[in-house]
Amino acid sequence: MTSPIIQQSDELTSSHSEQTCCRVVELRQYTLHPGKRDVLIELFEHEFIETHEALKMRIIGQFRVPGDPNQFVWLRGFQDMTSRAQGLRDLYGGPVWKTHREVANATIVDSDNVLLLRPARSDSGFWLRIEPPAQGSEAVPGSIVVATTYHLHEPAGDDFIDFFERELKPALAENGVPVLAYFVTETSANNFPSLPVREGENVFVWFSGFQNRAAFDNQTAALARSRKWSEKISKEIGQLKRKPEVLVLSPTSRSQLQG
Repeated sequence: MTSPIIQQSDELTSSHSEQTCCRVVELRQYTLHPGKRDVLIELFEHEFIETHEALKMRIIGQFRVPGDPNQFVWLRGFQDMTSRAQGLRDLYGGPVWKTHREVANATIVDSDNVLLLRPARSDSGFWLRIEPPAQGSEAVPGSIVVATTYHLHEPAGDDFIDFFERELKPALAENGVPVLAYFVTETSANNFPSLPVREGENVFVWFSGFQNRAAFDNQTAALARSRKWSEKISKEIGQLKRKPEVLVLSPTSRSQLQG
């Protein structure tokens, strides 16, 4: 078993933006024991969302992976790297985690598949509501969120980001694929090493959202048929280290990010 989340407080001066979130984001992909995903989701939705908010952190979204009942994906946001270290120390050293860690860790096979990210531009992060969906929300959205990861040979510089904004983003929009946010690797050292992240990776990650699975399927098919998209994307995709990773995600009832 790869390390489950740890069992384990400097002054916080940062606060959440009221419009965008966040300067540092973790994209966390967990492999779970069979039959345990809903156990972990229920624990998240009842115990961990408000706890993060109280410690100046944001659970941006939590997701099932359609077709893979043993996968759970979530996004956690921070004001900056300093507040990340402080918030995680307070969380994992605090009473809520100590009360529920055994139940949480018992659901998890592997929690080390984590990308540490920052917005590619100052305005390319997530726009979220101030407050998460209320406790007691049970309706599961039918919407879809898609995270696409490009693995690069070098850190994503202005040239690549400019290409995405000038060429790829408009081509996506023309085919009904809205871009919600886009990020690059946060290159700072992991300042909370008890929770591993994927080191030495140069990625560009963009998120899109769809009203439902049918819209996702239709718009993805339209994109595949688009000659303009094929011509633009082939210029860069052929130079990536490997094939893009595409994560299709189904938001839970209290996910802030719902597509």
